Amino acid sequence: MDEDKIIKAYNEGLDSVMALFKDMHESLSAKLYKLENKLSELESRLNKNSSNSDKPPSSDLYDKPKNSRIKTGKLTGGQPGHKGKTLEKVLNPDTTIDINISDCDCGFDLTNVEDTANRRQVFDLPVISITATEYVTHEKRCPRCGKVHKTEFPAEVTQPVQYGKNLYALMNYLTTYQLLPLERAAETIEDITGQKLSEGTILNSSLRLYNNLEEAEKAIKAKIKESEVVNFDETGIRVKNKTEWLHSASTAELTYYAPHEKRSFSAINEINILPDFKGTAVHDHCITYYKYNNCTHSECNAHNLRYLRNIYENHNQKWAKSMADLLIEIKYRISVLKDLGITHMKADEIETWNNKYHKVINDGILEDAEKSFKIISKKTGKPKKSKSLNLLLKLQRYDIETLTFMYDFKVPFDNNLAERDLRMQKLRQKISGCFRGKNGAKIFCRIRGYISTARKNGLKAMEALVLAINGNPFIPQTA
Repeated sequence: MDEDKIIKAYNEGLDSVMALFKDMHESLSAKLYKLENKLSELESRLNKNSSNSDKPPSSDLYDKPKNSRIKTGKLTGGQPGHKGKTLEKVLNPDTTIDINISDCDCGFDLTNVEDTANRRQVFDLPVISITATEYVTHEKRCPRCGKVHKTEFPAEVTQPVQYGKNLYALMNYLTTYQLLPLERAAETIEDITGQKLSEGTILNSSLRLYNNLEEAEKAIKAKIKESEVVNFDETGIRVKNKTEWLHSASTAELTYYAPHEKRSFSAINEINILPDFKGTAVHDHCITYYKYNNCTHSECNAHNLRYLRNIYENHNQKWAKSMADLLIEIKYRISVLKDLGITHMKADEIETWNNKYHKVINDGILEDAEKSFKIISKKTGKPKKSKSLNLLLKLQRYDIETLTFMYDFKVPFDNNLAERDLRMQKLRQKISGCFRGKNGAKIFCRIRGYISTARKNGLKAMEALVLAINGNPFIPQTA
């Protein structure tokens, strides 16, 4: 403070001194309030991890976040009644090596002496090598009538020298399913089979498979549109060193991927699943999805639980803990009803849970008004809404969407199905980097979606790939 102002207040008397100190106190209090708010915000940022925010698990570094699952008291491992799996002997082994006893040390012949046989079996792989199969066709003319007879090569044998279906399937299995870069995939095949492949050969095999899967992809997309519940999500991908988006639509039996330059309304329209979808769309509160009112919507409560955890851990608001506990309690109640074979909740019980839900929100609004810092917006001149209040208002406005899993037992509690289907793409990006062109992203998405769909329907990845290489891909049947 200016020294002249202090002297002036002193000379003017006690009232001026008191007014001066009051101004100083208000000024310091305002500065302290801002600093406390800033400190709280910085601490909140530091305390964020994958369990209480949208941050990915890879950002957790060495601080392992707490598990949000409720402890059941069960021991780890298989539970009573769980059918275990172990290596068991087979009745008819492929090879039997008989280690017999012919002579005694004393010289007596033991060949025909009755004995006790003990058996052990070893399960192993044979040495893998490439086999070359030659096809020979013939042309003959009948000496009597002159008719010419010809035999034909199998439809899949189109070149003088080519690779077979199993090797083509292995190339795509390693690159698209196991996510190996081209160089490492070629190295792996050479190490296992002894056959040296070029990266171009592997790329060509992917393009051939991509073309063979066009009808299968159309069928998968059509069946997703007809489904009752579909999980939607999107994640960033790198294409030609630019960020683009990988959109996904998933059910328990189907997976569809579509790369696009944008994440927006226009992108979703071009992908053309949601515009025609009339079931329930489960997603992560992407506002764009709510522009489609031909379907019902369901919020991902795994995301809500993380946001709630952030509020009660980093902002010390008890309502968030109450809401998290309530959502988990409803989820547990539904699992109990399902185990009893009950397919829906009674109306009076739904009303009870609804009342509890809105009571927590109302209590939270009061608690937030008491605990949150009041920051005036420079643009509007009005108090800014805290993160806690924004979450409260979202839960209030989207109450039906948050509790859809309670109204309809076919709807999941969260959007984890879609997130699991997208997770491998993030891993691929870590391993292999960006796609070098748009065609690469399209090829990967079609093949990966097909493999995921086949596996969801009980097929092994290699089995499904061989079918597709032969031009007869697996197509899921309509339920």
